[in-house]
Formats: sequence, structure tokens, C-alpha cells
Amino acid sequence: MSSLYVIYACAALFGILVAEAVYLLFAGRSDRRTAVNRRMRLQEQKLTQQQVLVQLRKERGVEGRSLLSLSALRKLRIQSGLAMPLPKFLAVTSGTALAILLGAVMLGLPFRMGLLAWPPLAAVMPVLVLRSMRNRRHKQFGIQLPEALELITRSLKAGHPVPVAISMVAREMADPIGTEFGLVADEVTYGSDLVTALHSMYGRVGHEDLPLFVTAVSIQATSGGNLREILDGLSMVIRERGKLKRKVRAISTEGRMSAYILTAVPALLGAAILVLMPHFYSEVLHVPMTWHMLGGSVVWLLIGNAMMFKMASFKF
Repeated sequence: MSSLYVIYACAALFGILVAEAVYLLFAGRSDRRTAVNRRMRLQEQKLTQQQVLVQLRKERGVEGRSLLSLSALRKLRIQSGLAMPLPKFLAVTSGTALAILLGAVMLGLPFRMGLLAWPPLAAVMPVLVLRSMRNRRHKQFGIQLPEALELITRSLKAGHPVPVAISMVAREMADPIGTEFGLVADEVTYGSDLVTALHSMYGRVGHEDLPLFVTAVSIQATSGGNLREILDGLSMVIRERGKLKRKVRAISTEGRMSAYILTAVPALLGAAILVLMPHFYSEVLHVPMTWHMLGGSVVWLLIGNAMMFKMASFKF
């Protein structure tokens, strides 16, 4: 019996090892096939370089204008990296706002009040969503920018020109910086000068550290100089700015956490009362004054949060 158990154990171990070998084989091939950014994925679809450039510019909203594309909203949409067409995005956010208000009406909000609240909510929601997407994109871009500058510096040390170094960033780095530098490389390929392409990238991204890089390349293109040493110092400066920002953010965490807690406590308390005592507010939910008071409380809460976040935020 002991020999039989040993045979069973060896067979099980053999099966596990074979399954792991097959998984690693196919997983390794899948990793090698995976493109690092959106531009590389489009190139894998047998599209020409010009078609990839046109497709990326259309997705970002750089080419073509819509009647709904107001200048400020269009700029915010471009910098957020949203690939969805703006009219479709506005339709989705308006439908979401309508669904939220319908849920409030089912809970007791007067229908007329919900109807009056829908236009401002539908106007504010897309701006808030786009601002959140832009902030998240800027954060990721700021983390990648020093690495991209170091990659350009190493390429310049190897003797490559600046456009080739930028195209190397487009091949080696993930989104968002990989696709943005890829657009610069494609625009230079199809006739745009490097400085104009970099200014266009700054308009698409809007990151606060990007003008340093654009200015350095512009000065080197007009006056000459050692761009490699400039980018070395610029990469170090951007890293130190990032460290300082994170340090200040850690120090100001107390103010932000106070705002989060003061916002969460009323919401959690109201939810707990509704769960534990469902009929506690049932007699006053249909009274308009109840919703007026709740609306006023929310407004005062938002004003207090805005003041606390203003005191806890620092600009450099």
C-alpha cells in the first residue's frame, strides 16, 4: 500500500509540473505578444503609421469638432484621455444623473424637485468625471516622465538623434506617456517640426512638468547646447519635485481625512437608521421641507469640505 501511495504522489506531482510548464509556455508567449500601449496595439492590427496617427487623434478628440464640444469641455476631455466620443459621453452621464434622481424619487423625493435638479446634475457630472480622469492621468504621467527623460538621455548617449530617442519612448513605455510620445514621433514623421509636435503634446496632456521638457528641447533646437546634460538635470529636478509633493501630501493627510470622516459620518448614520429602523423617516419623506433641509445640509457640507481641502492643498 505504501508503494502504491508513492506512485500516486509521483503521478500527481508529474501532472502538476506538466500543467505548470504548459501554462508558463503559453503565458510567456502571451506576455511577448502584449503591446505596452494603445499605439502599439493599433499597429498590431496591420494599420499603417498614418492610419494609427489619424485614429489616435480622432479618439483623443484632436481632429473634428462637434456642436456639443465647447472649448473648455473639449480641452478637459482631451487632457483626460477619454476615447469615447463627447456626445456619447454626455448622453451616458445624463442618463446616469437621471437614474440617480429616479432612485431618489422612488425614495420619496417630490417629482417636481427631481425634475428641477436633473439639468444641473447632468451639467456637473461630466465635468467631475473628466476632472477625475485628468487628475489620475496627470498623476501617472508625472510618475513616468522622469523615466522617459532618462530613456531619452541614454538614447542620446548612444548617438541617436532626438526624434529617434522619442520614438524609443513610444515603443518601450506604457500609457499614457507611450502613446503621447508616439503621437509626437508620428507627427514629426509626417512633416511637423519637433518643437511644434511637443507643444501639441503639451496641449493634449496639460501636465505642469511638461513645459520644462518642451522648453529645453526648444532652446536646444534654436540655440544649441548639450541636451543630454540638460535632460539629466531636468529628470533629477522633476523627481525631487515629486518627492516634495508626496511629502507635503503626507503631512496634509490629517486635513483631508477630517473632510472624509465628516462627509462619511452623516451618510453612514442615515444609512444605519434606514436599515435598523426603516419607518423612522417614513412620515416625513414626502414632506417638501424635509428635502429642502437635506439639500441645505448637503450644500453646507460641500462648502465645508471645499474649505478644508483648500487649506490642505498646496501648489508648487
